[in-house]
Amino acid sequence: MAAAGLSLPGRVWAQAAGANEAVRIAVVGFRGRGQAHIEGFGKLPGVRVTGLCDVDENVLAAGAKVLGDRGQKVLACRDVRELLESREVDAVSIASPNHWHALAGVWACQAGKDVYVEKPVSHNVWEGGQLVQAARKHGRIVQGGFQSRSRPGVQEVMAEVHAGRFGKVKLVRGLCYKPRQSIGKVAGPQPIPPGIDYNLWCGPAPMKPLMRKNLHYDWHWVYDTGNGDLGNQGVHEVDLGRWALNQPALPPRVISVGGRFGYEDDGETPNTQMVFYDYPTPFIFEVRGLPRGKEFKETGWPQNMDPCPGVPDKRAICTVIHCEQATVFIPSENAPLLFDLDGKQIKSYASGGDHFANFIQAVRSRKPADLTADVLEGHLSSALCHLGMISHRVGKLAAPEESRARLKGHPEASETFGRFQEHLAANGVRLDQTKATLGAWLKVDPKAERILGNRAASALLTRAYRQPFVVSERV
Repeated sequence: MAAAGLSLPGRVWAQAAGANEAVRIAVVGFRGRGQAHIEGFGKLPGVRVTGLCDVDENVLAAGAKVLGDRGQKVLACRDVRELLESREVDAVSIASPNHWHALAGVWACQAGKDVYVEKPVSHNVWEGGQLVQAARKHGRIVQGGFQSRSRPGVQEVMAEVHAGRFGKVKLVRGLCYKPRQSIGKVAGPQPIPPGIDYNLWCGPAPMKPLMRKNLHYDWHWVYDTGNGDLGNQGVHEVDLGRWALNQPALPPRVISVGGRFGYEDDGETPNTQMVFYDYPTPFIFEVRGLPRGKEFKETGWPQNMDPCPGVPDKRAICTVIHCEQATVFIPSENAPLLFDLDGKQIKSYASGGDHFANFIQAVRSRKPADLTADVLEGHLSSALCHLGMISHRVGKLAAPEESRARLKGHPEASETFGRFQEHLAANGVRLDQTKATLGAWLKVDPKAERILGNRAASALLTRAYRQPFVVSERV
């Protein structure tokens, strides 16, 4: 098979397409989130789904049959490189596991395709920058899957925050309190589910034996393929937090405290974590995968969260912008809310928004500025998550006193660590006995997107790619 990027499609959208010319899109990976891509793009006027790609032959056949029964003829293939050679595809929509996002996006740009890529847009910091370069070099429209950026209510409240309507922003919190039960622990390598091309599934990641019960979804909790809940659900709230701060670059310093508590399983990433982003205005993100307390473990692991100072609404997945005169609360899916400093709701913003439609609009106009979540924005927010995870991975087990000492001088981070410790205690985890990992303070060159003075951390900015699934230096 020819290498992706050497053949161009029959129609390269060098100019704005005519109003009656259909945008032909292919969806890559649709066992889960990709189903929403098929339906979301399929319902838009002037858009046709003309291709499907999945490494699972059973998923692929079923998806092609559904569209075929609707009278839609599609190219169905297991290898994305075959899809990218098709002259019947103008754009690709990528909903594969995280480790494939940047590589598939770079290959698509090289092949002359526009790209919608799910969050995070990368599995590591370096390859996210390569995807940005590929988009610019090849003149492609590349949208990151940060749907909140297309929500009118969020756009409105962010404009008000940036205009200073509520006074100066004093603190931003991101919260991902989302119960995650154990994924189990296996005694040895597990069989690959029938119908899956495991070589293609692994792609740029090492092709190791499967050492967990479920190949699907639980890849989120393994470093080779996933980014934990920080880079899964949390990346949405991280993006909103960075947007609220109006920060167009990485922070100069980052530190994490976290661990995988409450059970021993085959997961590697933290299920409880706090990350402090040392921007001029503090930004703190929290992950909690355990319930409110051990008494809830038998009753459904409810998502309502423990009290958090100054957070007026107790929905568990949200971004909170603390301003001098008001508090902005942005839940993960519903309309933003505005509260006064006494916790009284004073305004509700609009809901709705169509991120898929925004992408198609930009594909037609050929203007990256029309995107609400251009790839550069997606890269920066994804990189924040990667930095938090790097700090954790190069950290060490430490007593709570040492963590408190490391956070001294940052009162918001110290307060968050106190609640972190209380939350674990409510789940029967005492940090003086089961220690948390105290991450390294990462010193970052925001412009160069490099980590300074820490070789182990710097090595985690990228990965060793497996041939031929390589994000190249020259995109």
